[in-house]
Amino acid sequence: MFRTLIILVMLVSGTATSQFPEFSQQYRQRLGGAIDALEGILADFRRDASAFGLTVAEAIDRQRSSDDPFIRARGDSMAVAGVRLEDLKRQRETLEAAGPVGRMFVVARGFDPQLAQATAEDYEPAIPVTIAGFVSAAIGALAGFVLVRLLAGLVRLGRRKTTSHR
Repeated sequence: MFRTLIILVMLVSGTATSQFPEFSQQYRQRLGGAIDALEGILADFRRDASAFGLTVAEAIDRQRSSDDPFIRARGDSMAVAGVRLEDLKRQRETLEAAGPVGRMFVVARGFDPQLAQATAEDYEPAIPVTIAGFVSAAIGALAGFVLVRLLAGLVRLGRRKTTSHR
């Protein structure tokens, strides 16, 4: 019975963690799309600023100092978009430099909340057939094994204390 429980927990935890590489793959695809979209938006803004003889920073400053609250908000939005684009590009570079297993940890450490939320909403599980998938599944199975053994040890320790008090 106990061995069956260990095997079941290992299967469940291994299956769950085997999805990390697939999630990070789907996240990377969204990351590329978000970068492309932000680059397009900022290119249009750069072109508009240039048409009026302004740099991007000058155009944002002009918007932020406007009396119109909508224009001020758009200036803030453009500044945030520029910062976010740089953050996403840095993350993409880090992901590209990491190996297949390392990518899971890069995504777990420094994900973009909007992208992670969108990825989770559209996430489709996959059977892991990559080294990263197998490593991830093995880590999860091992964690499940250790968890069951620890819990069993705590239960035995509790029984011993109960028995010794009688």
